[in-house]
Amino acid sequence: MSTLELLVRQASGLAEGRIPLADAGVRDEAELARQLQICNACRYCEGFCAVFPAMTRRLEFPRADLHYLANLCHNCGACLHACQYAPPHEFAVNVPQAMARVRGRTYAQFAWPAALGRLYERNGLTLTVALAAGLALFLALAVATHGSLAALWTHPGAGSFYALFPHGLMVGLFAPVFVFALLALAIGALRFWRSETPGPVRAAAIGEAAHDALRLKYLDGGHGEGCNEQDDAWTLARRRLHHLVFYGFALCFAATGVATVYHYAFGWVAPYAWTSVPKLLGTAGGVMLVLGTAGLARLHARRHPQHVAREQRPMDLGFVALLFLTAASGLALALARETAALPLLLCLHLGAVLAFFATMPCGKFAHGVYRAAALLKWAVERRQPSRLQLGSE
Repeated sequence: MSTLELLVRQASGLAEGRIPLADAGVRDEAELARQLQICNACRYCEGFCAVFPAMTRRLEFPRADLHYLANLCHNCGACLHACQYAPPHEFAVNVPQAMARVRGRTYAQFAWPAALGRLYERNGLTLTVALAAGLALFLALAVATHGSLAALWTHPGAGSFYALFPHGLMVGLFAPVFVFALLALAIGALRFWRSETPGPVRAAAIGEAAHDALRLKYLDGGHGEGCNEQDDAWTLARRRLHHLVFYGFALCFAATGVATVYHYAFGWVAPYAWTSVPKLLGTAGGVMLVLGTAGLARLHARRHPQHVAREQRPMDLGFVALLFLTAASGLALALARETAALPLLLCLHLGAVLAFFATMPCGKFAHGVYRAAALLKWAVERRQPSRLQLGSE
């Protein structure tokens, strides 16, 4: 037996056996810690992404470190396909899957208020209920305004959303939900940050973290050729599709922001022309979101089963489906603005948007917030001297 294998066996705890842990969260964290001990003994994947150099700064992995490393992981799959101890080896090292399980626990652990943490466990059901409730709310409001459901089918399609739902009503419904979602995510991210503060935050670290997040640097597999999806072949497809989703969402958000300025600062009331800034931004963003989410759903369905945690699939697919529905209904609404389909399409779109806002603090949207915080932690930590000081007197 080689020295490396002996170290790996000692790190894995196989010689002493493992004690089953009743609590699923504790068991997932203990399993990730076991695997990281093996990785620390091997270090073959040290150059793949930020997780491994961050890992080598530690000899033990308490809960705060596990949560940090799990969110630093982008689940590119490169380390799984490179690992000589991956299943079916008896050490069963599968870092992407173990990270995915603990990452989901992180969202629940730091959720604010605490009751939102429990919604992560049934996220697929939460999304379904939120969407159904949002759609039912706007259908009920439309019926109350126009007298009956049948009246919606014969609506002349005047072209203005506000003919169905007054601007003040929509602001009164969406603004509190959106503000609460942002507040909940901000508090959760702050609690995550304070769980292990890596050191003082400097401008250089902020710039590096923003650069890595906006480029999705760690979806390049560590070598620039991309992730592993369904086999050992590298592909940049997931990185590109994530860019479509991220920047498509940003454009849609910018369109809403510009429209808000138009409305309150200049008194220019929607609907706007196709050549207006809000329309151009929103259309481009909507198309990017539709293409990106459809592509990610296809990749997810074909991805190697060892890359993902089965219990996380409803959250992942539900989030992608809700984003797709929001974007697709928005584009359809823009095209059907002058038709009798306007009322029902508007109810569908607004219901989807309200469901998206309502589930932001207890769904997959949180992964972007926590991953950005983890990237900032790494940018700060890598500028600090190692705490290990191995070999010093």
